[in-house]
Amino acid sequence: MDAHNAHQLLVRSLQTHSRLAKQDVREIAALPHEIREFQPGEDFIHQGEAPKVAALVVSGTVGRYHILRNGRRQYISFHIAGDLPDVQALFLREMDHSVCAIGAAIVAFVPHRMLMRAFNRRPSFAFAIWRETLIDAAIFREAVTNNGARSNVAGMAHLFCELFYRAREAGLNNGMTWDFPVSLTQLGETLAIAIATVHRTLRELRATSTVDFRDGKLVVNDWTGLVKIAEFDPGYLHTRDPLGISP
Repeated sequence: MDAHNAHQLLVRSLQTHSRLAKQDVREIAALPHEIREFQPGEDFIHQGEAPKVAALVVSGTVGRYHILRNGRRQYISFHIAGDLPDVQALFLREMDHSVCAIGAAIVAFVPHRMLMRAFNRRPSFAFAIWRETLIDAAIFREAVTNNGARSNVAGMAHLFCELFYRAREAGLNNGMTWDFPVSLTQLGETLAIAIATVHRTLRELRATSTVDFRDGKLVVNDWTGLVKIAEFDPGYLHTRDPLGISP
């Protein structure tokens, strides 16, 4: 993965919700970065640390999570190519969560100081990054609703809808299939349900013939039906929906 492709990913991701001028695109193209590969489960951001670089997902999927004192994890969100899962660290003293690779992943690291200089030169680029963090916050709020108010079936369906929708916007889907190499244990740690409940909920969803999830592959058979089960409204993602898959 060369630098040009990494820059293009960031531009495309930001353009799903923000207008970028040609000068903004040139500023992004000039950002220096280091690209690294990570194995499944490997952390690249650690809870409690104060990073000096921002991470840009180049390929694969990564997960943001809290780790509790008893060692249990709570996954908060998942991020795909073009996402900046820790850019808020630009303004925080230390990270209050960790981020790990879900499956193999490639990540580019951009020095904070270079981002801040780019923001000073191009405030519109800074606004686009700010909007990215606001959308992250909206995703967190939906995760709270999934775990606290929706039924297990609706919560899992909503998570699948959100991830599939975001992957489709990013051009990462192969038809109605998306590689999502999360384990069933990690799925339970996302939705705050036991592994037995994960199996039962998946069986109930499969019985609707709307979606299937096996061996790290998410297959949507009936998007409209899945949206209805989840009561999914992508408005909180604030995209322009160029692919026309809004409910």
